[in-house]
Amino acid sequence: MKIKILLALSLFFTLINFTAKPQTRPEEKSPVLIEANPESVGVSSFRLSKIDSMCVKAIKKGDLPGVVTFVARKGKIIHWKAFGMADIQSGRTLKRDDIFRFASQTKAITATAVLLLWEDGRFKLDDPISKYIPEFKNPRVLNTFQYSDTSYTTQAAKGEITIRQLLTHTSGIGYGIIDKDERMKMIYRKAGITDAFTEKNINLGENIRKLASLPLHHNPGERYTYSEGLDVLGYLIEIISGLPLDQFLKTHIFDPLGMNDTRFYYPEKISPRLVDIHQPNGLGGWEKAPATWFNPNYPVQGAKTYFSGGGGLCGTAKDYAIFLQMYLNGGEYDGVRLLSRTTVDFMMDNQIGNLWGEKPDKVYGLAFAVITPEGKAKGGIGNVGTFEGGGIFYTHYFADPKEKVIGIILKQLQGKVRDDTSLQFRMYVGQSIND
Repeated sequence: MKIKILLALSLFFTLINFTAKPQTRPEEKSPVLIEANPESVGVSSFRLSKIDSMCVKAIKKGDLPGVVTFVARKGKIIHWKAFGMADIQSGRTLKRDDIFRFASQTKAITATAVLLLWEDGRFKLDDPISKYIPEFKNPRVLNTFQYSDTSYTTQAAKGEITIRQLLTHTSGIGYGIIDKDERMKMIYRKAGITDAFTEKNINLGENIRKLASLPLHHNPGERYTYSEGLDVLGYLIEIISGLPLDQFLKTHIFDPLGMNDTRFYYPEKISPRLVDIHQPNGLGGWEKAPATWFNPNYPVQGAKTYFSGGGGLCGTAKDYAIFLQMYLNGGEYDGVRLLSRTTVDFMMDNQIGNLWGEKPDKVYGLAFAVITPEGKAKGGIGNVGTFEGGGIFYTHYFADPKEKVIGIILKQLQGKVRDDTSLQFRMYVGQSIND
C-alpha cells in the first residue's frame, strides 16, 4: 500500500513540474515583438516595399488569391501586411492576423517540446522509441510488394528506430498520402493510417500503435525520408508527460510565449478568421479546395480529437514569429526560457551526416533545415546558420541569426500553382538590410 502511495505521489509531482511556467532571470529578459520603423533597425523602407509590389502584382496576375507577409529584425516588427482575399467565394478580405493551417510548420514546435523533455532528463536522444512505445520493437523493412492485392513481404531491420532518427526523418517511416513511394501510400491507406486534417474520432495513440506494425522504407538511419516521425514523437510526449499533446504544447510553449492564437482546433465562431484553402479553377482564377486527402474545414469541424505533431497546428504569422524569435534569442523570449542556449546551438548542427550530399546547400538539424556555406555562396537564401521550414499549403519561414531577421510568408494553396513569391520574398528581405 505504501509503495502505491509513493508511486502516485511521484507521478503527481512529475505532472506538477510539467505544468510550471518556465522562467529565466530578469536580466535575461528579451523584449516582446513590437512594431517599429524599418530604419530604426537598419532596414530600408524603400527596398522593403518591393514585398508589397510583389504581392500586389502576383494577386493581380492571378498567381495568388491572398498572402500575409511578415518581417522582423532585431526583435522589431518592420513589415506585417495582408494582401488579397481570405475567401474568394464570399469575397472576404484577408487580414494580417487571420489564421492559417501551419501544416508541417508544426514539426518544429513538436521537436521543441521533445527537447524540453530531453533537457529535463526524461530520455536520451539515441534511446530506441520502443523503450517507450513497445509496438515499435523489432521493426521490419519492406521487401516485396504486389500491386494487385497490396500484399507484401518484409525483412528484419538492422537496428531499432531512435528518437533522434524520428526528429531527423531518418527512421524509415513513411508519410501515407503524401509519400513519394506509391507502395507505401497503398499500405498506409489499407491500414487506415491518419496523416492529419481529419474529422475522424481517433486519438494519437491508437494511430501511432497501428503505424508501428507497418514496414519501413529502409533501415533506420540509412536515408532521409520525410515521414510521420513527428506524429510518433507527439505520442511520446503524451507518454512521458502524462498530458495530451495539445495540453502539453499549450502549457509549456504557447501560453508561456504568448502564442495565443496557435492550437490544433478552434470553435466554429473562429471561422471568420480562418483562411480558406484555394486551388486553381482552370479559368485563371481560384476556388475553394474540395475535400480530397484533407478536410478543408479543418480545424473548426469534426471530432477534434487527433493532435498531429507533424502537421496539425494552425495560427497567425505573429505567433510563429514569436516562436522563431525565441530561437534567435537562444531559447528565451520575454523572460521565459524554454531551452538553453547550448541546446539551441546543437539543434542547429548537422544531424544527418552526408545524407543530403557531401557539400549540400542545407543540412538538417533537430527541428529545422539549416543553410551551409555552400548554400550561402549561391545567394538569396541567407547566411550560414539560417534555419527554415514550411508547410504543404505553401507556407514558408526563415530566421537568420547573423542578421537577426525573421521572414514569414503564409498562403493556403493546393494543386498546380505558379508561385515564385516565397523565393522572391526571401531575396527582398535580404536586400533591404542596409546597415
